[in-house]
Amino acid sequence: MAIAAGLGFSCRPHFSLRPSLIYCIRRVRLSSVAAVEIVDEAESPIKDNSSHDSVTSNGRVIEGGHKAPEWKRLSSKDLGITNSMIARPTRVVLNGLKRKGFEVYLVGGCVRDLILKRTPKDFDVITSAELKEVMKTFSRCEIVGKRFPICHVHIDDTIVEVSSFSTRGIKLDRDLDFAFGRPIGCDEKDYTRWRNCLQRDFTINGLFFNPYANLVYDYKGGVEDIKKAKVQTMIPAGLSFLEDCARILRAIRIAARLGFRFTRETAHNVKNLSRSILSLDKGRLLMEMNYMLAYGSAEASLRLLWKFGLLEILLPIQAAYFVHHGFKRRDKRSNMLLSLFNNMDKLLAPDRPCHSSLWVAILAFHKALSDQPRDPLVVAAFCLAVHNGGDMLEALNIARRISKSHDISLYELLEPQNLDSEALTDEVKNLAASVKGALSNMTDEYFVSQAMSGYPKAPYSDLVFISLALYLRVCKIFECVREGKEKGFVPKQGSKIDYELLAMGSLQEVRHVFARIVFDTVYPINLGQDHSHA
Repeated sequence: MAIAAGLGFSCRPHFSLRPSLIYCIRRVRLSSVAAVEIVDEAESPIKDNSSHDSVTSNGRVIEGGHKAPEWKRLSSKDLGITNSMIARPTRVVLNGLKRKGFEVYLVGGCVRDLILKRTPKDFDVITSAELKEVMKTFSRCEIVGKRFPICHVHIDDTIVEVSSFSTRGIKLDRDLDFAFGRPIGCDEKDYTRWRNCLQRDFTINGLFFNPYANLVYDYKGGVEDIKKAKVQTMIPAGLSFLEDCARILRAIRIAARLGFRFTRETAHNVKNLSRSILSLDKGRLLMEMNYMLAYGSAEASLRLLWKFGLLEILLPIQAAYFVHHGFKRRDKRSNMLLSLFNNMDKLLAPDRPCHSSLWVAILAFHKALSDQPRDPLVVAAFCLAVHNGGDMLEALNIARRISKSHDISLYELLEPQNLDSEALTDEVKNLAASVKGALSNMTDEYFVSQAMSGYPKAPYSDLVFISLALYLRVCKIFECVREGKEKGFVPKQGSKIDYELLAMGSLQEVRHVFARIVFDTVYPINLGQDHSHA
C-alpha cells in the first residue's frame, strides 16, 4: 500500500511530502484506531438575524462546477459587536496606525469571539502598513518570526500582535483566482482581504472587523459557520493540514473551547493526517498542548484528542489509561483524569490561564494514583502538605478533621483504612515519591514508547515534549512533601486566585490551585447527585 494512501493524503500529484513528514511516517505505525465522527449540525450558538445590513456578491461557477461562496459585508452592530468590547491596548494600536493613514482591522479568532460574546484570548491586528512602518509608529515594538513575521507592539504590560497584508506566510502553490474563484464585485481592498483570508486556517477565523466603519468582512462563510457551530478549513482540509499540520491541533483546540463540531471533511482529515503532527518541534507541541489545557477547555480537549486518535501520539500514558479502563472513543462517561481537568477548567478561562506546570503536575499525580490507588485520607494529607509547603503535622491534623465522604466511584481511591499517624505519614511520602516517579516516566522516551505496546493497533509514539525546565519546575511543586517544611514558604491564604501569579507559575499559587482541584475531585460538592464514571 502506498504511504500517501495509507495516511489518507488528499493532495494533488505535484505536491511532494516534506522531509519532516517522511520522518514522522517512519516513527509511527499505520493504524485505524481512531474513528471519524459523522458530523451533525450543532445548535446555533448565535441567533440568526436576517435583517443584517449586508452587501453580498453573486456566486459564480468555478473549476469543478462548484459555486463560489457569496462574500458579505456585515454591520458589526447587527452582529452585536461594539468598540467598547475591544481591549484598551488594542485600541491604542488601532488608533495609532489609523492616524498615520493606514487601513487597520481586527482579524481572526478575536472577531469570532466577539460575535459569540466571548472574551478573546487576545486581539490580532492586520494593517496595510509595512512592518517597518509599524515599527516607526510605536516606540516599543519589535519584529518577530521568520516564516510569518509580525510586530509585537508593547502597550503597558500587554503585547498586541500586528501583521501586514504585504507579508505572505505560506507561498501558495496555486492560482487563487482560478482554484477558488475571485469574488465578484469587490474592489482592490476587498481583493487584498480575500487573498489574506485564504491563507488562514478556518472559515470562522477569516473575518475582518473594521471598527471605524463598523463593518465585518466575510469572504468564506465564516459567520454562517459560527451560526452552525462548525469548524471548517478555509481550503480543502487535506491540503490545509499538509500545508501546516499544526492546524490539526488548532482545530481540536477551537472545537473544544467553543463546543463546535468538525465538518465531515475536516473530521476525516484530522484523523487521517493526525500522525503528521510529529513533524512539529517539541517546543511547538508543548505550546499547542498548553493552549488546549491551560485556558479552561482541558477536559473537552482531552476527549477530542482521544476521539480522533491524537492522544496516543501526544500522551500515550494517558491514552493507555483510557484503553485499560474500556473508555470508548465517543464515551460520554467520565473518569478521575477527566474529572481533575474538569475541575481545573472551572477555575480557568481564555483570559485567566494557568502555567503549564499545573496541568503537567495533574497528569503526574493522576498517573501515580492510577498505578497505585490510595486511601482518600492519604490523598487529602498529601494535597494539604503540598499546599502548606511541607508542614506534615498541620496537613495530618487538618486531613483527619475531614468529615465529607469521598467519591466512591473513583477506582483510584481505596476504602478508608484508619491509618495511624506514622503509617499515614509514610503513605503520604510514598505518594510523593510515586508522583516524582510518574513524572520521570512521562519524560522518558523509552517508557513513553511502551505505554501503548500492549495494544497492537495503536500507533507507536515515543514523543516527549515536556522540557527539562518544566520537569524541574513540576518537581519543585511536590518535593516539600518528602523533604519537610520549606523555610520561608508562606502558604496561600484565602480562596481567591491571583491569576497573574498563576500564569507566571508562582509556586505558592500553583500549589494552592493544585490542592483545590484535587479536593474538588476527591470530595465533590455535588456528591449526592448521580455520577457517571467509567
